[in-house]
Amino acid sequence: MSRAMKRLAVLGHPVAHSRSPAMHNAALAELGLAGEWSYEAIDLAPEEFEPRVRAMPDEGFVGANVTLPHKGAALALADTASETARAIGAANTLSFASGEVDADNTDAPGLLAALPESPRGRRALVLGAGGAARAVVWALVREGAEVSVWNRTAERARQLCEELGGTPAPAPDPTGYGLIVNSTTAGLRGEDPLAELPLSADGFVPGQTVVDMVYGEQRSRLLAAAGSAGASTVDGIEVLVRQGALSLEIWTGREPPLETMRAAARARL
Repeated sequence: MSRAMKRLAVLGHPVAHSRSPAMHNAALAELGLAGEWSYEAIDLAPEEFEPRVRAMPDEGFVGANVTLPHKGAALALADTASETARAIGAANTLSFASGEVDADNTDAPGLLAALPESPRGRRALVLGAGGAARAVVWALVREGAEVSVWNRTAERARQLCEELGGTPAPAPDPTGYGLIVNSTTAGLRGEDPLAELPLSADGFVPGQTVVDMVYGEQRSRLLAAAGSAGASTVDGIEVLVRQGALSLEIWTGREPPLETMRAAARARL
C-alpha cells in the first residue's frame, strides 16, 4: 500500500462481522476518494489495543472507529477528547491528523439520528451498561427522555445512572416503555437475545420503538418479535450508518453519502 494512502480502520474484538469497511469504502468511492483513502478492519485483543493505536499515525492512518470492547480504552489513551466523549466516558472515533490521538463519540448523535422521532418525554428502557449503553443513556437523558437502565450486573447499571442519569431497573416491565434500546451484545454470536434479556416475544406492544444495536446476517429475533407486535423497529445497521457517517465527516470534511453507505452496509442482509 502506498505511503500516500490515507488509511482508516475499525478496531474491535471480534470485528470480522463488521460492515464498516464495506460501508466506508463505498462512501469513499462515491466521494471520489477511493484512490486516496482506504478503510479496513483490525481485530485487536485488549492487551494489543493501546500499542497498536499508538503506532497507527506512523502507518498512514488518519483515523479509526472503535467498537467492542475498546471504547473505554480509546478514551483513556486519547491525548484530547471532545466534550461528548468525555461526558459519556467512551469514544468510538479516533483521529490522528494533529499528530496526537483525538477522541470523539458519534454513537450518541448517531442513535438520535436513527430514531424515527424525538425521544423527548418518552419512557425509555436501555439494556446494558457498557460503552454503547453509556452513549445511549447520555443521548436520551439530554434529549429529555425518562430513562431506565437494566444490566445483568445490577451494580453496573446503578453506577451508570449515578454518572449519567437515569434510574436502575432490575426487573423492568417492557410494556411500560415507549422506547427500548438493546445495547448489549446479546445476539451477536447467534444466541437468542430474548433468552438473555428481560424481554419476551409477547412483551412488546404497538406504538413502541425498539432498537437493537446488534446486527448480523439476518434480522434479529428481538426486532422480529417487536415488529410482529406492531412496534416500530430500528436495527443496528441504521445506527451504524448514522454514526459512521458522522465519523467520516470528521475525517474527510465532506458530507457523507448516506444512501450509498446504507446500501453497502445492507448488501449482505
